[in-house]
Amino acid sequence: MAIILKNKNEIEIMRRSGRLAQRILNTLGAAAQAGVTPRELDRLARRLLQEAGARSPFLGKRGHTNVPYPAAITVSVNEAIVHGVPTNVPLRNGDIASLDVGTVLNGFIGDTAGTFAVGEIAPRAARLMRVTKEALHLGIEQARVGNTVGDIGHAIQTHVEDHGYSVVKGLVGHGVGRTMWEDPQVPNFGEPGKGPRLRAGMTIAIEPMVNEGSDAVQQLADKWTYVTKDGYLSAHFEHTVVILSDGPEILTRD
Repeated sequence: MAIILKNKNEIEIMRRSGRLAQRILNTLGAAAQAGVTPRELDRLARRLLQEAGARSPFLGKRGHTNVPYPAAITVSVNEAIVHGVPTNVPLRNGDIASLDVGTVLNGFIGDTAGTFAVGEIAPRAARLMRVTKEALHLGIEQARVGNTVGDIGHAIQTHVEDHGYSVVKGLVGHGVGRTMWEDPQVPNFGEPGKGPRLRAGMTIAIEPMVNEGSDAVQQLADKWTYVTKDGYLSAHFEHTVVILSDGPEILTRD
């Protein structure tokens, strides 16, 4: 698949879709309290999408295992990294919950994620979340015309490893537009100057997935949820970004 550049009108539609995705994410993050179940968050997301005249690109999406995803959002708790299938297990005080929200509005996708504290969390969890969010914004800074995908990954990886954490290497960011997974792949590691060259009109989802322990992962029996193999915590932050001639713009900014 070739990299698909977006024109001004398409970028504006993605801006509206992205902002909706971020508003929904913020609402879900505030609702992620002790006693609330991930399935309740999914039901809330479905209602918000319907009210906005949008739909989820996740629901029914088939991954490499060909199993359709059964929810509108993903909810990945504690050692779950990404693609967590919502369950009826209530969130507990001290958990961290990574929520991933996608919207399809007028044919274009907004994709955003964040990790939220459930009540009072341990300092180690708060530090992991802070470093992961910092890494996201360092990666976004590198999303400039003339740079490469490797520049983005290198910025993320360096910051993460400087703080003693691991970036997940088997799961990556991606191009996004009319479909959920477009070219190019956007790894959270890399070498400066390597990989596809960035051009104006590219729209990409940059999404550091950072593990407290090793970068080893495993997939659960639901064929979607990825967890850390060592059981340590993981955090995930994501924005959809458009590369413009004067620098990157976060499309999933509320």
